[in-house]
Amino acid sequence: MADNRSERTGSFASSSTDAATLHELTKLDPMEDSLQNLKSRVDEEVGAEEDEKLLPALTVNEKEEPPKASLASAIVWMTVNTLATIGIVFTNKAIFSDPQWKLCQLTFASFHFLVTFLTLHILSRPTFAYFTPRRAAIKDLLPLSIAMCLNVILPNLSLAFSSVTFYQIARILLTPTVALMNFVLYKATLPRTAVLALIPACLGVGMVSYYDSLPTKDENIKTTSTLGVFFAFAGIFASSLYTVWIASYHRKLQMSSMQLLYNQAPIASFMLLYVIPFVDTFPDWVHVPGNRWLMIGMSGVFASLINISQFFIIAQTGPVSSTVVGHLKTCTIVALGWMVSGRAIGDKSVLGVFVAIGGIVGYSVVMLQHQKERNR
Repeated sequence: MADNRSERTGSFASSSTDAATLHELTKLDPMEDSLQNLKSRVDEEVGAEEDEKLLPALTVNEKEEPPKASLASAIVWMTVNTLATIGIVFTNKAIFSDPQWKLCQLTFASFHFLVTFLTLHILSRPTFAYFTPRRAAIKDLLPLSIAMCLNVILPNLSLAFSSVTFYQIARILLTPTVALMNFVLYKATLPRTAVLALIPACLGVGMVSYYDSLPTKDENIKTTSTLGVFFAFAGIFASSLYTVWIASYHRKLQMSSMQLLYNQAPIASFMLLYVIPFVDTFPDWVHVPGNRWLMIGMSGVFASLINISQFFIIAQTGPVSSTVVGHLKTCTIVALGWMVSGRAIGDKSVLGVFVAIGGIVGYSVVMLQHQKERNR
């Protein structure tokens, strides 16, 4: 079993919970000494993402963190992060449910990258001074910025063509996918019991994918299209690759998560401007209702709150608290998504939901116990 040191990576808010998120790339590295890394989300957003908190990551230690605070402060930031993550998923789902906005994904992603950059710029100012900006050559960041774009756009497309329940459950596959990539690229291994726990997690996602994509006669039931399934799995691959790359870029550029994201976000936003005219289908701007603009503004606010709160959570809470918060967000989004999907409690896909969540929770318990034993 290979053992190295772990580290905490930053977050990017996207539609993913993870989110979106890059929705929260904080991970547990079985090859490192301490816990905690696609949004990118990632997120940055979103992505998380949440179930991603116990994934392997190979990064350097954060140098800039907010000062340790009281338990009350930590609880406040965890609450803000949880509510903002839930809010961004359902707000973005409402936006993408509008046919005018469903195929305007690159513009939406560029907007989120800009919001992320502005948020980090404010946090870096002397008034707050939560981190010190550092610059890197654009050519060095181009591959990572492209991966960052895919890490946000593909999950957003999945959300547009899927039910919220399937979208969130599918993100659980980030854990085994990153573990597999780390094994292939770095020969990093997991405890056997952790690998066994990932098997039901994968099976559960497969069950939800199958039953949630079946056609139904009831128009009130939200289902997942074939496109939704395709974008979900493509997004998982992109997010996993982004997560693994983040680790190597931390080492290569010797930057903290916030410094790296501060450099990435404007590059990613600017790159998309060249592609947007050829890919996006724009809405009729004159006839976009006011409540839709309000939702877009709320999505940007949620993205900022996710990035800010994740910064404090990483510094002020331990691995157990962060893991519990991640699973709480996953379960809450899945439950709320189920409530609005119109499906009955006896629907067969509910079994897949429980199997998938049970598997990823079991994996978390195993990895936390493994870390505890190694630290003795």
